[in-house]
Amino acid sequence: MRISVNKFDYMKTPLIIIALAHLIFTTNSFAQAQVPEATEIYVELDIVTPGEGDKAPTDAINLFDGNNLDEWESSNDGSAAPWKVENGIATIIPGSGFINTKKAFADVQLHIEWMSPVAEGKEGQLYSNSGVFFMGRYEVQILNSYENPTYSNGQASTVYKQHIPLVNASRPPGTWQEYDIIFMAPKFSEKGTVVSPARITVLHNGILVQNNVELLGPTLYIGAPHYEAHESKLPLYLQDHGDPVQFRNIWIREL
Repeated sequence: MRISVNKFDYMKTPLIIIALAHLIFTTNSFAQAQVPEATEIYVELDIVTPGEGDKAPTDAINLFDGNNLDEWESSNDGSAAPWKVENGIATIIPGSGFINTKKAFADVQLHIEWMSPVAEGKEGQLYSNSGVFFMGRYEVQILNSYENPTYSNGQASTVYKQHIPLVNASRPPGTWQEYDIIFMAPKFSEKGTVVSPARITVLHNGILVQNNVELLGPTLYIGAPHYEAHESKLPLYLQDHGDPVQFRNIWIREL
């Protein structure tokens, strides 16, 4: 006696096996996903002790702790930083020039405290003007912007002439102010093209004023910005704009 077997039965059998296997795998995966441990990740993190008061975090480089400007040099000739240090405060000597860090940086977190001295008769861009220049090219403006009108993309906490702050968080002249800044350096290809532009986040006196904004290039006084390839690490600069702006408690973390 011959048994007739439908040829399609053989064709269906592998498909059924595959379907069952998929069902079992899906069921097991779903069951595993319901276990909390299935989505838990363990990583050994570096321990950083936050600073308190005028103390920097334990992994920070103390650029100015009130004692001296040994971490800085004159941008004119590389000699000792010419600004005045007294009573824990560094004061710009107008006309002495920019200063820059001896060490070069790329991506960083910067904390800096500054004060605009009270100056009767001064106004606009002439009232306590200075700036923080990342890599010597990308400026976050320092200025008395408390009841002192000027162009909006040039007031305190602007990414100069590129990004207006979200709010004006300025305190009056004669009081200390704080910037906490995250700077992500631009990245360039071997051919000099921009792989990723610079980005900046700024908190002014604890208030978010620049939220991960993208820079169009170096911050310029005149003209439209555009990138030119440069070194991956460069010094941080502080500007002498002719006003005796004061500084204290400056530290930086490399990211």
